[in-house]
Amino acid sequence: MNIKSKFITIIFSNLAIILSLCFLSSFVFLNSSKRVLKASDDVYYSGDVTKNNVSLMINVYWGDEFLDSMLETLRKHNVKATFFVGGVWVSRNPEMLIKIFEEGHEIANHGFNHKSHDKLSFKQNEDEILNNHKLVKKYLNIDMNLFMPPSGAYSKTTVDVAKKLGYKTIMWTKDTIDWRDQDIEIITKRVSTKNKNGDLILMHPTKSTSIALDGIITNILSQNFKIVCVSQNIFPNIV
Repeated sequence: MNIKSKFITIIFSNLAIILSLCFLSSFVFLNSSKRVLKASDDVYYSGDVTKNNVSLMINVYWGDEFLDSMLETLRKHNVKATFFVGGVWVSRNPEMLIKIFEEGHEIANHGFNHKSHDKLSFKQNEDEILNNHKLVKKYLNIDMNLFMPPSGAYSKTTVDVAKKLGYKTIMWTKDTIDWRDQDIEIITKRVSTKNKNGDLILMHPTKSTSIALDGIITNILSQNFKIVCVSQNIFPNIV
């Protein structure tokens, strides 16, 4: 073998090694990304992807001026949602909490003071979740078991505390971002197109969302999805 042939052989050998390493790195990155998204078996970013279920999740931490309108729209379509309620709101609006529950919607935990749970100690996480749990139980006599950390901020400690208290930590698949954007068309488009099995859709009781909700529900249902509470979405064969 002459020098030129040896040189070409070396180049191709090195190229093969580089391509193999790139492939391996990509494989590791993709799988590690999936692990990060999944977070743990106690954190849910979607429901059961084998079922054509979608859930509407309404985080309630301020006011009640648009909740009646949203409840009317949900009633119109015979759809049930999951309301993640904050303790501060519950303490000021127990009548509305009871009304939401009596209309058949699922009530879930959103902490007490809307704190960043990723920055809280074990005891602080526990107090935020448990104090709200006790308050809701006082009015509804139920034991909530779904917890959504405010702003989606959680740590391993948060998840461990939630699990200890009998909770599943819930995140979301789609976000209306309605607390920031007030454009009804944008809000509707964000969560009523390109839907997938198991989607968990996050929204708040804002004026824009209360107006957009009818179109959101209509579009989702027209795509042959069922709108169910989060518990039924995550555990369709149990609930």
